Amino acid sequence: MNQLYEIKLAMQILQLDKLRDELYEELMKTMGSKGHELLRKLQNA
Repeated sequence: MNQLYEIKLAMQILQLDKLRDELYEELMKTMGSKGHELLRKLQNA
């Protein structure tokens, strides 16, 4: 792989990680601790 491609991939991962954190925070605001339970249930489905 070339270095530019690898850098772009790494930057996309960081952007997705930030988005995940923002979405998780929103879920916790709207559902409280039940949001975490919902995520676990969906992950294990």
